Amino acid sequence: MHRFHRNEAGRTEAGRSGNPAWTPASPLSAEQLRRLAAHGSEHHAAADEVLFAAGDAAYDFFVVLEGAADVVERFGEPDERLIASYGPAEFLGELDMLTGERARFTGVTSGPGRVLRVPLDRIRTLVSQDADLSEHILRTFLARRANLVRKGAGLTLIGSRYDERCRALMLAFSANRMGVTWIDLEEQPDAEALLRELRVPVADLPIVLVPGRPLLRNPLPADVAAEFGEPPAGAGDDGGRDSCDLLVVGGGPGGLAAAVYGASEGLRTVLLDAAAFGGQAGTSSRIENYLGFPAGLSGAELAARGVIQAAKFGVGLHRNARATAFASDRGLHTVTCEDGRSFSARDVIVATGARYRRLTVPGVEAWEGNGVHYAATVAEAANAAGRPVAVIGGANSAGQAAVFLARTSDPVHLLVRGEDLEHSMSRYLIDAIASNPRIRVRLRTEAVGLTADSAITGLEVVDRATGRRSALAVAAVFVFIGATPCTDWLDGQLSTDEKGFVLAGHDLDTGLTDRRAPLPFETSVPGVFCVGDVRSGSVKRVATAVGEGSAAVRLVFDRRRADGTGLLCP
Repeated sequence: MHRFHRNEAGRTEAGRSGNPAWTPASPLSAEQLRRLAAHGSEHHAAADEVLFAAGDAAYDFFVVLEGAADVVERFGEPDERLIASYGPAEFLGELDMLTGERARFTGVTSGPGRVLRVPLDRIRTLVSQDADLSEHILRTFLARRANLVRKGAGLTLIGSRYDERCRALMLAFSANRMGVTWIDLEEQPDAEALLRELRVPVADLPIVLVPGRPLLRNPLPADVAAEFGEPPAGAGDDGGRDSCDLLVVGGGPGGLAAAVYGASEGLRTVLLDAAAFGGQAGTSSRIENYLGFPAGLSGAELAARGVIQAAKFGVGLHRNARATAFASDRGLHTVTCEDGRSFSARDVIVATGARYRRLTVPGVEAWEGNGVHYAATVAEAANAAGRPVAVIGGANSAGQAAVFLARTSDPVHLLVRGEDLEHSMSRYLIDAIASNPRIRVRLRTEAVGLTADSAITGLEVVDRATGRRSALAVAAVFVFIGATPCTDWLDGQLSTDEKGFVLAGHDLDTGLTDRRAPLPFETSVPGVFCVGDVRSGSVKRVATAVGEGSAAVRLVFDRRRADGTGLLCP
């Protein structure tokens, strides 16, 4: 444990001040404590003893046995903020512990006491093997992360809403479900004083303050990810090139499933994603038709569980690894990323999905990530709580967003270009929308303009049947208007349909070689498979993508038998 002690600066007589960002954890049962104790050791802790610190590359799992412990942001600084306090049988920690990221906060005892310390490798083993403990810990960690995102704890971003780089960071933070406090240079009078205190010129904006790490000036999203433990550019073998048995490009449900099944079958597997694992499904507020989850689960929970499962089987996980080039040479395929890293394998599964189209109304760019959103999670919902919002789109993603947002916003205007919802949305969502008095469906309606002052105030819409224009008072706009395939990085090397979606299996006109026809999900290049939304004719459902990802791994082995290739890359 850290043997660092501090004076009473920043504390009141009753303890650290602040509004806790985490809700209390359910105490561990006596039996759960007994099982944990078998893998850890007890320690007597002095008052104000640091258990782990913000910025630590990894940290262990601590349970309070006697006394109490706090989790704090900006520990030891004048603006120290209390995140949570824990008593006997309660545990510290957050989702970053299981996903291999740096600690975001500092854990410190608030008085003398006794703690149980379980090493990180042991807790990861327990989470993968003990179903009862795993469910208790993971549910708690997921709830804590959701609260952090909702309350903006963890990162501080200083920049202008009119700066494209600042908006790109906000979109990346939203996709990665990172808690962030945005200090807008245009609106918050304290921003300039803070910049002077930090000695940062305006030319260096935007800047990001990461707990326990150096200040980042004008960073890319990948630079921020690196501060949380992402591999640096060029990490790996052979001059920055990593070789593996199976390379999966795209970390949505299909890609995560392929990575989990590939690694569990003994393949050295690497998974790349351009932004955040979970894909479009990861931004869904609640998925209610996924088998085995009758109460539904959020996309964030699905993604987190998939990432932890992939790590359990040894998958090499790389976020913010945006594929920019693809090449094949004598059966070896290489994917190069934007930051210079490259990865090679004899089998590749393309699962890059599709991206939502951007709203094309004048001036929308200035508000993307700050009033105009392409996801509906707890963070975006919190920013519009108690106020009217608009959801644009007529498929399941839009329906899920409308139902979710109706919990905290009233009314929710659902704008649909088509004549009805029946042709594009699942029946359970149509029924939920129809029975919710907060949701107002506007068919044959299209957005044509935004109104705003210091924030979004309204949306101009037109009735496509009559041409009549009207204005809706809204505080935020959520956009889910169709998708285009994420295939630019392939540079036309795989056969596609007229819309750019990748052709595979029986949809290809000819055989791959003189010896055999393509296998299901195999593209026009032997050894390159395609699953999920990026595939032509795919069924846009989470369960389908998961099934395709797992089936494609089985086909990797079939392909190698058919072509007589070995298992490992040279």
